[in-house]
Amino acid sequence: MTPRHAPVLVDPVAQLAASCQRAADCTVGAGGHAARLRDLGAEVFAVDRDPAAIEQARTARFRPEFVLLDLGVSSGQLDLDERGFSFRRGVPLDMRLSGEGPTAADILNHRSAGALADIFRRYGDESRSRRLATRIVERRARQPFHTSDDLVNAIRSALGPRSGPSDFARLFQAVRIAVNDELGELERALPGLRDALVSEGRLAVITYHSGEDRIVKRAFRDWARVCVCPPPQPICTCRGRPLGRCDPRKPILPTPEEIRANRRARSAKLRAFRVVHGA
Repeated sequence: MTPRHAPVLVDPVAQLAASCQRAADCTVGAGGHAARLRDLGAEVFAVDRDPAAIEQARTARFRPEFVLLDLGVSSGQLDLDERGFSFRRGVPLDMRLSGEGPTAADILNHRSAGALADIFRRYGDESRSRRLATRIVERRARQPFHTSDDLVNAIRSALGPRSGPSDFARLFQAVRIAVNDELGELERALPGLRDALVSEGRLAVITYHSGEDRIVKRAFRDWARVCVCPPPQPICTCRGRPLGRCDPRKPILPTPEEIRANRRARSAKLRAFRVVHGA
């Protein structure tokens, strides 16, 4: 997830959802996409992992024609220092989207150097992940991590004085992804959202992080395959049919005009899958 001030790719989402009567916005946030779907005449089932962001909820029997996941974190969440997402000075290291489970400080103070290095490498694309993890372990032995300053100082110590806001944003995001198991949650959620759709319904996902996009791309690709048996297996024992198709085939990217209006949209990718039940 990446921070967003305003909903991105609104027009492409509206085009994908055109003529649908029932839609599900599974990351409603401030309600920007949900409002647009309502404007199209759709009945919207809107939920969010963050209790403060929940605006609507209906029965689980709701069968949508369109499901949207916008994986960006809203600026409203980032702007509250007590939520602990920001690297502004003195912000507590919390980062929990649901308010439950281990905080960012818990992870930084108790995970092994190897586990921390894996977080920074996998979720932050950091080539110096082991050096950073070693610095964190050394520093927490003297003083536990409590605030954003502790992590910023560790990053500067490991990456050098030329490290700056872009590094802090990327590595704080890596910790946040680990705190909330965001990629694991995404992997587990996608099949259920697919199966909730009516036939010919669409699942649309807006990603901002390469790890998120890989998960969505791989899932959509596998669902579109006729056979998912291991290559050496001589006889097909899987479903033997595709579950649908990528529609459109390639991701939709924000226009230059949208990026100029909302810089946080620059990394967004919108992918969509149309399910075909009983194909």
